[in-house]
Amino acid sequence: MERDTTDLIARARTGDHNAFRDLVQGHSHELQVHCYRILGSLQDAEDALQETLVSAWRSLGDFGQQSSLRTWLYKIATNRCLSMLRADSRRPRIAPPLPEATLPEPTGTGDAPPWLEPYPDVLLDHLVDRRPGPEARYETTEAISLAFVTALQLLPPRQRAALVLRDVLGYHAVEVAHMLDATQESVQSALKRARATVDNQLAGSSSTGTGTGRLARQPDTAAEHRLVARLTDALERADLDALIELLVSDVRLSMPPAMLEYRGIDTAQRFFAASTFRPGRTYRVVPTRANGQPAVGLYLADPHAGVHRAYALLVISTAGDRITAITGFNTNVMTRFGLPRTLPETD
Repeated sequence: MERDTTDLIARARTGDHNAFRDLVQGHSHELQVHCYRILGSLQDAEDALQETLVSAWRSLGDFGQQSSLRTWLYKIATNRCLSMLRADSRRPRIAPPLPEATLPEPTGTGDAPPWLEPYPDVLLDHLVDRRPGPEARYETTEAISLAFVTALQLLPPRQRAALVLRDVLGYHAVEVAHMLDATQESVQSALKRARATVDNQLAGSSSTGTGTGRLARQPDTAAEHRLVARLTDALERADLDALIELLVSDVRLSMPPAMLEYRGIDTAQRFFAASTFRPGRTYRVVPTRANGQPAVGLYLADPHAGVHRAYALLVISTAGDRITAITGFNTNVMTRFGLPRTLPETD
């Protein structure tokens, strides 16, 4: 239950910035995650959050308290995201050139959009006490996974917003209709189409043989730590065979913003041999976490400078003691995870 905010609202309406800050600070982190789910980009989500708070400050006099402050803020944030999607000015739209290597032919164009970015787990700690409502269809950990956020990006904007508000946050259909300025009938229709698309996408991205795509995750387990340790060892020893042993047979490799996908263990072996494990390359690995999943920062040795330079962030999807998918992101995202641009050489 929300704390009594009557005094803070009254003070904020008189222009008290400190009161407004106290009023919204407990909601800022969850609002940013909400914007990230809809937009698929942490940078866009940060922009949307700031615009949401500015809009809330300017329109606080219109808040009649017919709904909770949290619901009112979610309405503003959702519509801010929809406006950004309509503007169609998000980056990037053109994939960068591929690495200087002869890569195998991709097996497909992939589902990950070029603007997709990972979300640091350290920013998710504030969601622990924010349980979804009883109408939610997805657990909190599932609803932040890279596969789920990717699936959301396949939906038209209003379907995307309706599904997140209803099935992730657990708002009632009548509340979602009010937040989207729509009828209940249109919301239910949008939800039906959105659920079919997302469920099919998650089922198709599952490499566990369950065919459901709906896995109950137990993040940051001892088994997961062992798997990351084995992955780290394989990468730092440049042991391609050891890496391949960790992959399921239909493993998926993707690398936003390049909209390419490599699927299957044979293709993965050819890809890694032509890129990561090229002769003379050595790496250091720094474990981290993204989207409730294990991840590693990969650093390539620069023998001329005596340092290892940031090379990529790899987000890992797992099932048991195997890797089902690896999504590689360029170095631009690494500082958001507290990862440095360079690492010193080890002795």
